[in-house]
Amino acid sequence: MIAAAILLAARFVEVGLEAGLTHKHENGASPRKLMMETFGSGVAAADFDGDGRVDLFFVNGADIARGKPSPGHKLYRNLGGMKFEGTTIPGNGGFGAGAAVGDYDRDGRLDLYITGFGANQLLRNLGGMRFEDVTAKAGVAASGWSSSAGFLDFDRDGHLDLFVARYLDYEPEKDQPCGFQKPGFRMYCDPRMYDGAADLLFRNRGDGTFADVSRKAGVANPAGKGLGVAIGDIDDDGWPDIYVANDGVRNFLYHNRQNGEFLDIAYASGTGLDAQGRPQAGMGTEIADYDGDGRMDIFVTNFSLELNTLYRNLGGMLFEDASERAGLSSGYEPLGFGTRLFDFDNDGDLDIHVTNGHVIDNIALYQPRLTYKQRDLLHENVGGGRFRDVPAFQIEHVGRGSAVADLDGDGDLDIVVSNLGDRPFLFRNDTTPHRNWLAVEFTQPGARVTAGGIVRDVTAAASYLSSSPLVAHFGLGEASSADVKIAWPDGRRQTLTGVKANQTIRLGATPPPDRLPR
Repeated sequence: MIAAAILLAARFVEVGLEAGLTHKHENGASPRKLMMETFGSGVAAADFDGDGRVDLFFVNGADIARGKPSPGHKLYRNLGGMKFEGTTIPGNGGFGAGAAVGDYDRDGRLDLYITGFGANQLLRNLGGMRFEDVTAKAGVAASGWSSSAGFLDFDRDGHLDLFVARYLDYEPEKDQPCGFQKPGFRMYCDPRMYDGAADLLFRNRGDGTFADVSRKAGVANPAGKGLGVAIGDIDDDGWPDIYVANDGVRNFLYHNRQNGEFLDIAYASGTGLDAQGRPQAGMGTEIADYDGDGRMDIFVTNFSLELNTLYRNLGGMLFEDASERAGLSSGYEPLGFGTRLFDFDNDGDLDIHVTNGHVIDNIALYQPRLTYKQRDLLHENVGGGRFRDVPAFQIEHVGRGSAVADLDGDGDLDIVVSNLGDRPFLFRNDTTPHRNWLAVEFTQPGARVTAGGIVRDVTAAASYLSSSPLVAHFGLGEASSADVKIAWPDGRRQTLTGVKANQTIRLGATPPPDRLPR
């Protein structure tokens, strides 16, 4: 790992309006306090038109209480220079929640899967920022309340499958009033009042349709209340595993058994509960190697007055709760949602961003020390498995989904946040000093990339209701080049020697035969 240097100036500037992101999220806030009103919607960052620039897609909600359908989702084309041009993408009338990105039909264009309350949507990318709704044909409409989702090739047949987390068995017409029964005190209900809903796994048949294999694969546990999904290889066997952050019940860690089935090892691995053996209210999550030992760790954001949890991978599919030792105590009072582990200062290690915001808009009436609008957190990795807080964000808002991407092409990673009932934020990364970097971009998830001794799993599925580009980004510090090693999903290995810094290498779904090492 590259040694961490003293940070001169961590700086993120909010430029959403200046960039043209004028979309306002519709959450349908009403006196009825329906549950979906407060959980928000996500954002997907991806190059949808193939021009080499990262575009943004914001999922929109609806006004369920008043019977008004969704006004449509918003797709912003990146024009360059941190400027975006928006267009409306029709929804299905329901309350949109999450967005997953992947080329499910292998035509070279990134498609969109949108979750929500009611039926979900699969939008096939036709090119030219145009999409076709193929949900019915593909057989992935699902039902109930879906939250985060992610594309992965769980059986390694070359076709992207789809995992969908579902939240509660909830019906608005049967909603009960919660909180003190006096004016101004009605609140959004506790999810413990409702049963959970089983997650879904759709296997890609390779002909544009999917088969529901949830039960056969072992992921249809109705005890879950899934909100966040992360995909990565937790045991270094080359097969993708799935982590689900559940709200108020233990989390799931689905280990890929390489035979079309998963085994939930959350209890055995130590990733289902916190250090005190208690379930927490998980929201966002990510699988990444924070301490540079080559093993994938797991991070989960949680409810107010619960510490965000960092599970350190000990090897042998065993984890320990390293949250307090890592110095993450500042995440105790805020309510965390979207999160990404990324190298904001290009010094070679992964830092942590968390966007915050309470789910109870009148929380101050019940707990005066807490607030509805909250500031984001940035934890700088200082090496040795520890972090320190960096006061990079001062704006109080109600954050939900988040994604990271190099939106202006300057080599450092910017942050985009979807806000509940408000316009999104775009935090441009103006951190100094400017260090060297290297990015390796793929068209499909599943590869593991190593550069300068740093390991990244290529996946778009992480955070909360959101998706980031299929890019392995490496901060190189002062190094001017790096050897890049790629473990492809089909088992092949590739080495690129002496790759120059400060560039993006774009690769396909599999290595070109003439570039394989001999």
